[in-house]
Amino acid sequence: MRHERREYQRLKLSKPILATMNGANALILDVGVAGAFLEHYGTAIPGDRFQLVFRWQGANVEFGCEVARSTVVRDAVGDGSNPVSHSGVRFTEAVGDSDERLQNLIATFIGHILDAQKENAAGGIDGKESPGATILAHLGEARRMRSRGFVSCRLIDGGWLRAQTDSPRQPIDGFTVGDHEDDDEIDALCRTYESCDDEGRDLIRLISELSALRER
Repeated sequence: MRHERREYQRLKLSKPILATMNGANALILDVGVAGAFLEHYGTAIPGDRFQLVFRWQGANVEFGCEVARSTVVRDAVGDGSNPVSHSGVRFTEAVGDSDERLQNLIATFIGHILDAQKENAAGGIDGKESPGATILAHLGEARRMRSRGFVSCRLIDGGWLRAQTDSPRQPIDGFTVGDHEDDDEIDALCRTYESCDDEGRDLIRLISELSALRER
């Protein structure tokens, strides 16, 4: 549909995260709540399964993964070295508290990016944390609450339309969060959304997805 984005958003990393695929080195190029985009040696085919492990804040983050698609981006050279592939993978199972650690990683990265955008636009914020980053951090917390549904917020003709929904999908003209989020937090997120460029709005949809998908 014209006003719907693909079901899951991904964060494009300016600096790849070093990881392992079943013990072999790999780079995480993009990451989201449901999967990642990897660069690795060798080839993969859709349906292949493996364990992905990387470090965040001094602890391992580990997911069972399934390859959704893969493309060879550099053929094997004459000395017999393996080809290099790019593979999109789905997370199938989190090990331990890896779900929470992933959510924290994404929330932290997005908060930093939005802060940088605000500093560039305002010529600096004198070291103060932006309200948007604070709200994003709150939305990214794992509160271990159950929710009955979701709230869709859409910016239409300069005004916000809010509606209860049973779908966590993110609209192209706004965002969707779990309906347990406080009204004040949603109001602040709406204000932040209005002040962002297209990239910033994509990031807000991603952090909102953390709130929404946590309750599925």
